[in-house]
Amino acid sequence: MTWRTRETFEQEERSALAPWAACAADSAGRFVPEPLHDYRTAFQRDRDRIIHARAFRRLEFKTQVFVHLEHDHYRNRLTHTIEAAQVARTVARALRLNEDLAEAIVLAHDLGHTPFGHAGEAVLAELMQNDGGFDHNRQSLRIVDLLEDRYPEFSGLNLTAETREGILKYGSPWEHPIEVPVLDVQRTLEAQIADCADEIAYMHHDLDDGLRSGLITADQLSGQTLWQQAEAARRASDGGQDSFSVARTQTIGALLNILNTNLIEETAGRLAADPPSSLADLRSRKTIYVGLREDIDLAKRELKSFLSQNFYHHPHVVQRTRQATSIVGDLFRTYRDDPMQLPAHVRTRFSREGPLRAISDYIAGMTDRYAIDEHASVHVSSSSRGVQGESSGRTIPAH
Repeated sequence: MTWRTRETFEQEERSALAPWAACAADSAGRFVPEPLHDYRTAFQRDRDRIIHARAFRRLEFKTQVFVHLEHDHYRNRLTHTIEAAQVARTVARALRLNEDLAEAIVLAHDLGHTPFGHAGEAVLAELMQNDGGFDHNRQSLRIVDLLEDRYPEFSGLNLTAETREGILKYGSPWEHPIEVPVLDVQRTLEAQIADCADEIAYMHHDLDDGLRSGLITADQLSGQTLWQQAEAARRASDGGQDSFSVARTQTIGALLNILNTNLIEETAGRLAADPPSSLADLRSRKTIYVGLREDIDLAKRELKSFLSQNFYHHPHVVQRTRQATSIVGDLFRTYRDDPMQLPAHVRTRFSREGPLRAISDYIAGMTDRYAIDEHASVHVSSSSRGVQGESSGRTIPAH
């Protein structure tokens, strides 16, 4: 038996993947050239570097919808990322696209999220609006290009252009420390699959967490088309004999299967109807290949609207959001007004990045737990020295 080398994997990709898939051997490469690995392709190395990054580990303690401390079983940013990566691999595999690239993009897509999720992001975006702005996609690219410190030859993770393009998404209207990938008319299908996988995964698990928490109910969902289809699929398979808990889980699983299956079949149909001849041909086309059938897409958007109104803006979630925004805002203003509260390694970046960007990077990298503890620490320190700040002193207690 002969073992498989990088060259073997690259040959297998060329023979097994669709003509328009991204093959690792044809990668546009890394910003800093490196020797090829004996047993891993370029995209496999990207995936592994992301998994070993400190920013990836911190996702375990960052909010998805519920603050990390609220319940052991609610999703966090890390579990969301893992679930989204599984969706991406399933869809990419079925469509004969590059699973390793799709997975790498998804694994990195939320690295730049702040503590307390989108609530924390909104605060930093407002505070940084006159100093270059803030968004988590940009921050994810900053992390993999600059902030991770693991290698002597370069800053960041030095990922391939294809993975960086997937993280970048739709463009870079803001300053970035190194050259960003040039976006063609169309990104790789792997990058587009990663975006869809992110959305499908969070709809699936946010429904699960919302129902488990009791903030939304199955009765409220009964008017949703996708929920009706999922319940019908579940009853057809189990005869409606399961317990309430199992039935709920199986219905949510059926909904996930509906979205995954339709994404595969609709995308495959569009590609079959007008197939590109190569990846270069695909990139030059305006045709929308990746997507759901129109009726399923409409039902998905209706369900997203339902989640926004009834879950993401539920009074319980809103209350936690207010507490979170207070913590992030207090920390930013405290560090801005009294930089000596910052660790030395953050202050040393002031001359290179600017004080506010360095502060923004530091806060964005915090976990929920660390932000809560740091907020309590700087508030006590400021109070003991008689500093007049805007801190509310509120924290988010564990249940």
